[in-house]
Amino acid sequence: MNNKTTKKAICILSGGMDSTLASYIAKKDGYEIIAVHFNYGQRTQNRELKAFRDICDDLGILEKYEIDIPFFTQIGASALTDKSIDVPTNGLEVGVPITYVPFRNGIFLSITAAIAEKEKATAMYIGVVQEDSSGYPDCTEEFINDISKAINQGTREETSIEIKTPLVHLSKAQIVEEALKLNVPLIHTWSCYKEEDEACGVCDSCRLRLNGFNLANQIDPITYKVNL
Repeated sequence: MNNKTTKKAICILSGGMDSTLASYIAKKDGYEIIAVHFNYGQRTQNRELKAFRDICDDLGILEKYEIDIPFFTQIGASALTDKSIDVPTNGLEVGVPITYVPFRNGIFLSITAAIAEKEKATAMYIGVVQEDSSGYPDCTEEFINDISKAINQGTREETSIEIKTPLVHLSKAQIVEEALKLNVPLIHTWSCYKEEDEACGVCDSCRLRLNGFNLANQIDPITYKVNL
């Protein structure tokens, strides 16, 4: 009889390159993965959901949550959830961009913490990137440390959840290199903020991804309308 206790991790999996790599790292770390994906009214919601399901199949994930949180479209204030605001395509700018969704990761992590407590998971993986990113304030190590304390204070005494951010200090080129080392099926991932059929190549997310591949001297397997 095998009495070995399985350790569980909840992986926040958008279907993008970063969250997918974080999930593969969780698998390498020996966790049984439960995946969670959020449909929050983003422009590429259907395409991201397809990517999530494909990656869950690739990882052999049996238990997953697809959570609908449509209130982000009511809040608006982001080009990702308010279609009256154009997605910027002229390159990265200094400061917090209009694609920032107010407190998105804080809300994602709070919901994921509820799932982790229910599932008796001891870890939550999120693919936030601080060093080489769009400049979102909810992607910093400081924010993750603070919300981790709040989550553990606001759950049962016996609940202990570690938020793991394996990519937080990596560059996009390093993320590409690590993904290739772990045989991550990058062709199944989706990063574009704007389009669902073919990646635009000019939004901030596409630019960061393409630059990472270029610096790593690798070719991105997905197709782009424009490849700068």
